[in-house]
Amino acid sequence: MGADADARVARGLGEPALFAVALSAVVSSIYFGLGIVARDALALTPVVYVAAGLFFVATMLTYVEASSLHPERGGASLFTRYAFNELWSFVAGWAILLDYLIVMTIAVFAVPSYLTAFWGPADDGLVEMALYVAVLGYVAWANVRGVAPERYGVVLRLALLSLLLFAVVTVIGALQLFDLSLLTESRKVGPGPRLEDLVFAAVIATVACTGIEAASGLAGDVRVGRGGLRRVVLAAGTAALVVLTGVSLVALMAVPVQAGVTQLGGRFVEAPILGVVSALEPEALADVLRLLVGLVGALVLVSAANGQMLGIGRLTYSLGRNRQIPSVLSRLDSTYSTPYVTIAIAATIAFGLALSDDLEFLAGLFAFGAMIAFTLAHMSVIALRFKEPDRPRAFRIPLSVAVGKGSIPLPAAFGALVGAAGWVSVVVLHEGARIAGAAWMVAGLTLYVVYRKSQGKSLTQRFTIPEEALRQTKDTTYASILVPVFGEALDDDIVGTAGRLASEEAAEGEGGAMIEALFVHAIPMSLPIDARVPPEKVERARKALARAREVGEEYDKVEVATAMVRGRSAGSAIVNEARRRGVEAIVLAAEEPTRIRGGGRFGGRGVVHERFAGETTRYVVEKAPCKVILTAPPAGVAERSASEAGTPTP
Repeated sequence: MGADADARVARGLGEPALFAVALSAVVSSIYFGLGIVARDALALTPVVYVAAGLFFVATMLTYVEASSLHPERGGASLFTRYAFNELWSFVAGWAILLDYLIVMTIAVFAVPSYLTAFWGPADDGLVEMALYVAVLGYVAWANVRGVAPERYGVVLRLALLSLLLFAVVTVIGALQLFDLSLLTESRKVGPGPRLEDLVFAAVIATVACTGIEAASGLAGDVRVGRGGLRRVVLAAGTAALVVLTGVSLVALMAVPVQAGVTQLGGRFVEAPILGVVSALEPEALADVLRLLVGLVGALVLVSAANGQMLGIGRLTYSLGRNRQIPSVLSRLDSTYSTPYVTIAIAATIAFGLALSDDLEFLAGLFAFGAMIAFTLAHMSVIALRFKEPDRPRAFRIPLSVAVGKGSIPLPAAFGALVGAAGWVSVVVLHEGARIAGAAWMVAGLTLYVVYRKSQGKSLTQRFTIPEEALRQTKDTTYASILVPVFGEALDDDIVGTAGRLASEEAAEGEGGAMIEALFVHAIPMSLPIDARVPPEKVERARKALARAREVGEEYDKVEVATAMVRGRSAGSAIVNEARRRGVEAIVLAAEEPTRIRGGGRFGGRGVVHERFAGETTRYVVEKAPCKVILTAPPAGVAERSASEAGTPTP
């Protein structure tokens, strides 16, 4: 078996993952962005959110077409690479990196405010700082250990729970408080928003679009057909428009504008939804809703911060792999294969930014980076209509105007114009964002130019770390038993059990029997699925597979085929391989150790007790398309306990 690139890619993410990421960004933007927007837009906040929702839809259309045209990871950075050149690709990537940092910081910044629903001092002094450390510490720890694909199920459930909670609050608020005059009269009795504030609020309202960028980073891991892409666009776009508009309407009725000010942008600026439910009656209902909003809001914000850190890890890995930043910044942990250097730096920067206690400054920085990235993304999809007009697209933006040999998609043109105008407004009207944003971009471009020149590389041409084509060492259509191995002493017992079963089957038939020994390289979600596997892990896998062949072929008429595969989790990779190969059984170790050599045999797919099975074993037992046989070694032989036997070496 060759190098780590020999491992075949196993993929399994689809529509739910894309929808979960996009929807999570929409709901989290309400939790921490509504107060900032309402402070500047005042009674026009719902109008601003309608405009932001339309921009969200246009941006989603752009990202879906571009990602279907080039189904690779990278988002705006990838699109500009194909549409323009490597320098513009770096500009887009560096700008999005800033946005990931800022959105993560604002999410962390808002968590203590939502926890005041349970404990008043949660957002005071040292307690608040301790919560920053706790949240960022958890986010960094989770991303260093690697985020499993099953996380997207949790993200989707949290987003749906938030949607339900928003619906309840919106309906109750509308029944109790509905009065459009609160919006119209406030403009007559007090000063309205200044034009520059209104434009700034509109730009900040686009924070939900970061979910689209994050979802595009999964392009190398998902399989979604043409119909699925349309469903994701329709569902996410509709949700964004309805949620952003509905919640903002009720919010301005619950906490109306008075004398040119709303407490959504004052007292409740860091936790605006708490302010909305506090205005509901009776008081007991308001108290219950406060607790629900506090709990769900805090969980959604932590999840949002986790998602932004995941985006940071994936993006810096991509930048490092394309030789746009020094490889030391995307160095991988030897145990978990995650970019621990980047994660540590990002957590430290986010903590420092959170201590600034300046929400307007953070929002301005977000607007600076976001408008650069989204504008370049829209311009890229227009350019690709002319540069690659005949390249197959699984999805095309509707409402296009033919021009020469290409065409201009009007939604993308709208997005490009709005994005460019938004960026100009931030640069002209907000000094802090102008200075800090420019400093960020200058520092990044300096790093890029110095690094490229030191490597003797062009500033505009692409240079990627070479990759070998993925291949399978042996593909056996009629293999009978699949045996995952992990490079542990327990492997011999598992393979031995499979060998005896295969030998018995071969003796009853006319030919031999086959054991498929499989080693899974679990690739964390912080990295693309084709990320480099450390050489020491590859060597360990080779030794484990060689030993499996040696043990298995001691049995009469038994042949052993070996393979390495990549997957987001060992359990899903094993099930996918079993389904693909059409095996008759999977042999795993999970039962509590006994003194019976070779272990017990349990047919079928019954669920074993949690004490006796790890996560991988439970997943395989529940999802496998064939019989699963659990085997236990003699007591004292295995290096791991039975509860860990199903967990692969990271």
